[in-house]
Parts: sequence; C-alpha cells; structure tokens
Amino acid sequence: MPNLNDYGFYFTYIVVPLLICLARIIDVSLGTIRIIMISRGNRALASFLGFFEVIIWLIAITQVLQNLNNVVSYFAYGLGFALGNFFGISLENKLAIGAQAIQIVTEENLKTLSMLLREEGFRVTNLVASGISGQLDFLYVVVPRKRVKKVLDIVKEFDPKAFISVSDVRNIYSSYSFTPRRRFRDIIKKK
Repeated sequence: MPNLNDYGFYFTYIVVPLLICLARIIDVSLGTIRIIMISRGNRALASFLGFFEVIIWLIAITQVLQNLNNVVSYFAYGLGFALGNFFGISLENKLAIGAQAIQIVTEENLKTLSMLLREEGFRVTNLVASGISGQLDFLYVVVPRKRVKKVLDIVKEFDPKAFISVSDVRNIYSSYSFTPRRRFRDIIKKK
C-alpha cells in the first residue's frame, strides 16, 4: 500500500497516465478530422491539423517510452486512442463541414415532394431513370450537411417507405449559394 505522502506514486500511476490518455484523445480526434478533410480535398486545413496531431502524439509516446515499467500508461494510451476516435467523429458530426447529395426514390407523387422540399428552400432536381421494375423518377438534392436532417425529415413524413441514399460531395463547382431562399408563404405573411 503506497504512502499517502508519496506523490511520486500518484504522479507515475495516475497523473502521467491521465495526461497520456488526454494527449491521445486530442491527437486522435485531430487525426480523425484531418482524414475527413483530406477526403474532402481540404489540403490546407488537413496539413495544419496534421502538424499539431504529430506534436501531441510525440509527447504522448515519449511519456509511454519513459515509463515502460508502468502498465497503466499502456492502458491509458489505448483508452485515449479509442476515446479519440469517438470524440473525433462526434466533433466532426457537430461541425458538419461540407455538403451531401441526397437521392430520393418514392412511389408517391414526386412533384408534391419536390414542391415540399422547394418550399423549405432546397433546390431539387427531378430525374428519370430505368430500374429493374421499369422507368422510375427520383429526386436529387445537394445540401450542406447541417441541413440533411431537415430533408430526411420531410421525405420520411411524406413517404416513410421512400428509398433514400445520402453520400458526401467532395467538390461543388457552381455559383449556387446554399443560403435558404425566403419561402413564398413567408413573403405573403409580411405583406
């Protein structure tokens, strides 16, 4: 049993592992966001994050190597890695950087769904395609990630059985602004 006055024990087996865990949470979170930025083609931000990610990783691994006889440091390193993945993905979801393409296939009236989405300020493209059961219509909508849930809510309310596909959009080349248009009924209310 360690002596309560033995700060070396507490520092070695509690403080150092906590710092290692915290460093790993931060560096893995940065790494997760960095990888997402790379996949979206954002080289500048990915490089910036990578710089700090590696410095923090070096600090953490140095502490593990300086405390090779401290098994608690190994567990702290692993726990920090696991938590860093979790927090990195959670943070990236909260930031919701980028845009997503939503493809919608429904057996209900597509024109009505198009109008509902346009009423909320979304730009919708109606397309005709061929499927296994013949010709079908589908909608294509590109929205900022922060607004994907709104589109999904509208579609699910309109047709709970609709087929919906959501995918990331790497680059957008357009003069189109993602700022929502004023809704027609809002313009009428103001007059």
